[in-house]
Amino acid sequence: MRYKKSAISAAQIVAAATRVIARQGYARTSLNDIAKEAGMSKGAVHYHFPTKEELVSKVLETATDAVAQRTMAAWQSGGQNPLDALRSAVRELWAVRVSRSDEVAVVADLLAQALHDESLRPQLAGYYRFASAQTAEHLVGVLSAFGIHPRVDAALIPRLLLGLLDGLVLQVFVDPDVIDADELVKSVELIAGALFELPKGMTA
Repeated sequence: MRYKKSAISAAQIVAAATRVIARQGYARTSLNDIAKEAGMSKGAVHYHFPTKEELVSKVLETATDAVAQRTMAAWQSGGQNPLDALRSAVRELWAVRVSRSDEVAVVADLLAQALHDESLRPQLAGYYRFASAQTAEHLVGVLSAFGIHPRVDAALIPRLLLGLLDGLVLQVFVDPDVIDADELVKSVELIAGALFELPKGMTA
């Protein structure tokens, strides 16, 4: 029972830390802030996570897992037509980002923080490697099954799509409503037409 209670308490601390970092940013967040949000003493937080860095590592793991799960659901939401699947996935991938959930806000904030904090970089790099692998499987892999093959290095395509979406969402964070989702989907279709060799009779 002590183990179960301890695990629940740790999860509560991670959830509280996620909310606080999403609200006020990593640099302005202290363990006191997190303890207050969790309704616990600072000592209780220290018991589970001796340093702020250890706690943030777990927060980042939890946040990237949540984003990855939504991304997986997005890729699986398309129909049998590969271009319809691409449209559906891009729309949902964009919705994941502009929703500015706590998890998305945490990842964005820690990406910015990683410019100055090298300790955050390996974990974030791992997230992007995993996200790229997801995209490669569900974009390049599925399209290739329909005879739609990349004109460039297939490993670069997931990075291009993720870079496009993540870069644009940062603009939306500071300038809301500047990007129209329908126009974004059309633009990605045009880009896909340039990056992939379409079979005769199929147009992007």
